[in-house]
Amino acid sequence: MDSLYIDKVLSGDRHAYKYFINTYKDMAFAIAISLVKNELLAEEVAQEAFVQAYLSLSRFKKESKFSTWFYKIVVHTAYKALQKNKNDLLNLDSEVQDVQFEEHALNQILAEERKQVINDALLRIPGQEALALRLFYLEELSLKELTEVTGWTESNCKVILHRARKRLAQQLNSLLKHEYYG
Repeated sequence: MDSLYIDKVLSGDRHAYKYFINTYKDMAFAIAISLVKNELLAEEVAQEAFVQAYLSLSRFKKESKFSTWFYKIVVHTAYKALQKNKNDLLNLDSEVQDVQFEEHALNQILAEERKQVINDALLRIPGQEALALRLFYLEELSLKELTEVTGWTESNCKVILHRARKRLAQQLNSLLKHEYYG
């Protein structure tokens, strides 16, 4: 499906690029926040990454999936933003969203709570580890794709994932004991 829209955009249909924005905006933001740890900056990074991808689309060689290529742009854009903003970044709490109570309201609340606890824990671990976990587990990138996106070696990816899982488990235990239920 991506290649169809790539061809449309390259043939001059600028509106076809909305497909990529709608498809990849959530993961672009998730990757960005993993690294920059600031919601406003993460939104800027995601937006800039979409602009860069649009401007560079003619250079996409289709040797890998579009998502892999795009996530690599997001990672590089996030690192550039971190270099540009070396001042202390604030960890902002996510906005509380109104929940519509319906038949499955309890399940929705529990799912959101789980998501919030995981996101809080991811914000407390180093950026590279949070990035690796998001890409490998949430985006389900293969180890090879993870190396392409991050530029790390395969063995380095394995080490970072191992450390990230341990650190995430520690943070989840800490959050569940103290902040959420203690």
